[in-house]
Amino acid sequence: MTPLLHVAGHFGEYLQGRLGPGGPVVLVTLPCAALGVQAWQGADGSRLRLAGAGWPRHALRPFLRDLGCRLSGKVRLRAMVPAGLGTGVSTARLVALARLGGYAGGPDALARACLRLEGASDPLMYAAPARLLWASRVGLALDHLPPLPPHEVIGGFWGRPERTDATDQTFPDIADLVAAWPCAGGLAGFAALASESARRTQALRGPQGDPTPALARALGALGWVRAHTGAARGLIFAPGQTPVSARAKLQAAGLRHILHFRAREAGA
Repeated sequence: MTPLLHVAGHFGEYLQGRLGPGGPVVLVTLPCAALGVQAWQGADGSRLRLAGAGWPRHALRPFLRDLGCRLSGKVRLRAMVPAGLGTGVSTARLVALARLGGYAGGPDALARACLRLEGASDPLMYAAPARLLWASRVGLALDHLPPLPPHEVIGGFWGRPERTDATDQTFPDIADLVAAWPCAGGLAGFAALASESARRTQALRGPQGDPTPALARALGALGWVRAHTGAARGLIFAPGQTPVSARAKLQAAGLRHILHFRAREAGA
């Protein structure tokens, strides 16, 4: 059966960290239409039955009520990859439920509702999430950012799943990277900033032995990205410049579920 809707996820972040030593945790997400959540809903109007929602019905009732949503019948959600890999599954599930329930408001109110339930959220309810400097523990866009030049990402998942802890503040200071982002000037500049954000998180949070920086050097990538919480790892290339050997080399280094996708203007 064809899914009723699909909420796109993300593939880690270009940037994530503290906006100054005592500042909020902020991020610039890397959207990925191949990830996220698919949703199905039965046609009958019976009592709500949920599968794959990630939350029990009693926890979702106030979320749906506050958004003016009515949801009934059999509802099934399927994440494209398991939760905890850094692809926004938790937020995508809530956005899907709101849309199935007929949510008619704007993204700001939906973001606040997700935050009340999750404690932290990704900006997947926005049309162009990569154009936002997103404060994930506040559910607020702190700035609007320029579009990125077209580029490709090839990557996969390395290491163990890691669920987001909304109270976790152990991230590096990236205030200088955020300030430099709007004036990076070209794809190489953006990729260098993303790589530095990933490197700082790697140094602070681990895990050790991550092969992604060495793969970026060996394959001539412009830079690399990671889920700053989670297992997503990727390499950035100019359009059409991803080496044909990249997939095999990533698999040989231990990355799984290899994805190769084009970052598009709508999201990045």
